[in-house]
Parts: sequence; structure tokens; C-alpha cells
Amino acid sequence: MIHWDRVRQLRDEVGPDEFDEVVEIFLEEVQEVIARLHHDTNRIELEQNLHFLKGSALSLGFDQFSKLCQDGERQAAAGQGAEVDLPALLAVYDSSKLKFVSELCENLS
Repeated sequence: MIHWDRVRQLRDEVGPDEFDEVVEIFLEEVQEVIARLHHDTNRIELEQNLHFLKGSALSLGFDQFSKLCQDGERQAAAGQGAEVDLPALLAVYDSSKLKFVSELCENLS
């Protein structure tokens, strides 16, 4: 679910002091896009929103979530946006976020 090696790599790249800020920005931006997904009931911007989420998720090691976003992005690009299971995708984000927050300290020690 979480690719901890990627998380450690990011922390090493930005430094421990900046890492907390990067995580905070990531979580805020993802929440903003998730809110847009909820308001975009016609799924007009689905492909773009999933593309953003995929990239954000990859950068912070949310492996399973990024894969689902990629699959959904492909479906939307193929004109099958209505078939993207957003509730399942968002449930994976919620569980990934919970795991990330609860296990962050022990995995970065």
C-alpha cells in the first residue's frame, strides 16, 4: 500500500526539516482535488484530477492509490469515466493515508 523506500528517498532528497512540510502540502492538495472530484458529478475533469492524484501519490509512496488513479485516468481518457469506481479509489486513499500517518515514524527511523 505504501512504498516506504520511496518515502525515505523523498525525505533524503528534501531533507528532514522540509519533509514534514512536503507531507502537509501533499495531504492538503490531495484533499482539494478529492473535493473537486466530489463536485464534478459529470466527471468532466476526471482525467486531469486523476492524473494529478496519480503523480502526487507516486511522489509520496502511495503505491496502491497511484495505480488506481492511473487505471481511472486511462479509463477516463478512453471515454469510460463513468465506469471509474471513485468510492473504491477514495477508500484506498483513506486507508493509505491512515497507514501512512500511523506508521510514518516507525518506517523512517
